[in-house]
Amino acid sequence: MGGRRLRVGPTVVDTLLAAVLATVTVVYSWEAYQERYRFESWRPFDAAAVALCLLVTLPLALRRRAPWTVLLVSSAGLLVFLAAGYQPSMNPWSSLLAGYSVLVRRPRRPAAGAAALVVGGLWLAAGFAARVGVVVSVAQAALGLGGVWVFATGVRSLGERNARLAELTERLRQEQQLRARHAVVEERVRIARELHDVVAHHLSALAVQAGLAGYVFDSDPAAAKAALASIGATSREALEEMRGLLRVLRVAPDVEEDGPYLPAPGLDRLDELVDRSRAAGLDVRVAVTGRPRPLAPGADLCAFRVVQEALTNVLKHAGAAARVTVALHYGADRLEAEVGDDGAGGGPGPNCPAGGSV
Repeated sequence: MGGRRLRVGPTVVDTLLAAVLATVTVVYSWEAYQERYRFESWRPFDAAAVALCLLVTLPLALRRRAPWTVLLVSSAGLLVFLAAGYQPSMNPWSSLLAGYSVLVRRPRRPAAGAAALVVGGLWLAAGFAARVGVVVSVAQAALGLGGVWVFATGVRSLGERNARLAELTERLRQEQQLRARHAVVEERVRIARELHDVVAHHLSALAVQAGLAGYVFDSDPAAAKAALASIGATSREALEEMRGLLRVLRVAPDVEEDGPYLPAPGLDRLDELVDRSRAAGLDVRVAVTGRPRPLAPGADLCAFRVVQEALTNVLKHAGAAARVTVALHYGADRLEAEVGDDGAGGGPGPNCPAGGSV
């Protein structure tokens, strides 16, 4: 049980408060009468006085649910108590708590003004009934009402600030959820673009290699066999890349994947890309200048995709016999990539579909 907090509802708290206040009021009033007030001209503290004290205090158990009703019932009981001739000092505090409840729970100006009028009038009546003089009666009414007003206003302002804070917290939580969803959508769009690049590049290479294999199938069986082997390797690599991308799209917290994520391609896989292009018939040469260094993941992926797209376009438009130069220059704060061909390929390779850039 250590670590758990005992939570008590406000109705239970108010009920206990009303019971304790009623008990203290009755006991204090009885003792005060026996020790002091019975020697004065006040009415004896009898069973009717006990009943009126209970009428004034016990309704406070409902002060949160029906603050105005509690104030009116408690005030009526106190007025009868005063009119019956009992000593006023025995039973004045419940009206302050009832008025406080109205000021906190009903903050509108008419309600606040009416509650202040009721409480102030009760304390004035108690002061007059106690025969303490007009000045003292007005002063104690002003002090009692002023203290309750200041405290109730502070509590109400704190509650309003807490409510605004809770509203802002909820709004922030919703905005964070929206940003998270937006980030997921953007990531999926990026993955879809990656998937497009993967499919476009590999299918273009497959088309060129298949066309080459068909073209030399009878005249050069060895070249056709090499082209078919390259088709198999390119297809397997394309499937692996697509599987890795699709796994990211399908992943969920309750789904266990059967393998690790494949890293996004970068310039560290440039040799593989060049080998595939050479297998398709291109004469590719790579020239690297400057001081090679690791790039940020986004820049590394972008550079790889630029070279991949350029080689794909050479296969589709310049022909399989074209000579291609891939030049990479590492500057102080940038990477420059240039892919050029001699344009002497004479168009797409045999049986390779022509078309625009991917």
